[in-house]
Amino acid sequence: MNWRTTIAILATCATLLGCSEEETEAEYGLIWQDEFEGPAGQLPDPAHWQFDVGTDWGNAQLEYDTNLAANASLDGNGNLAITALEEEYEGCSYTSARMKTKDLFEQNKGRFEARIKLPVGQGIWPAFWMLGANIDDVGWPNCGEIDIMEYLGHEPRVLHGTLHGPGHFGGSAITNSHTLAQGGFHLGFHDFAVEWDQGIITWYVDGHAFHSVTADEMPHGATWVYDHPFFMILNVAVGGNWPGPPDESTLFPQVMLVDWVRVHGTISQ
Repeated sequence: MNWRTTIAILATCATLLGCSEEETEAEYGLIWQDEFEGPAGQLPDPAHWQFDVGTDWGNAQLEYDTNLAANASLDGNGNLAITALEEEYEGCSYTSARMKTKDLFEQNKGRFEARIKLPVGQGIWPAFWMLGANIDDVGWPNCGEIDIMEYLGHEPRVLHGTLHGPGHFGGSAITNSHTLAQGGFHLGFHDFAVEWDQGIITWYVDGHAFHSVTADEMPHGATWVYDHPFFMILNVAVGGNWPGPPDESTLFPQVMLVDWVRVHGTISQ
């Protein structure tokens, strides 16, 4: 049963018990959002996002992720622009940005969604994903990882949704993909989401469910660790073990435009 079904059932029960629709809806709905409104060049809201500054992150990535407006700022048209540049910086040949809501917003279950236009090119690796908020205590992969949208720039029609956790990480991750019939995710904005309920996570692209995993379906040796708060991450990696490095066909700059990020769930009273 997903969160929308739960809300509908609660609304019906409330009506039968004499509660008003307004009283029921007050318990559910949009609990977090960033619409990225503001002037061009402005850094993202520090009340919503902080930066991971550094390089590699364990995936052999080639970029140095900064907290500079050149790599992550508003575009003045209601979007966040995360920009990968080919430039020498701190010993790396590329710069980009990796933003997270860690310690600012962490949520257990709900609908997590973003509207994004993706970059393109060999070695370009953007993602919208989540990590367990207990990562500092238990480490990765024990904290759990939910990749809402992961994409390789040399396969612009293909989207990946994946779980990493104890006994199911790296090459053993639980994953599925969705392929556009034509065009590519770099040609326009698309909606990427997961609905995360008790014992089940379902992935969506433009409202189409393309992947679902339940606690009962975990493979032998894998542990379900998706029952505690997670935080969100937006980033554009350059290179790495999965996509490989850029080549002569890769053009820079490459920009991931994020129209909005929204989270729906239960509102604490």
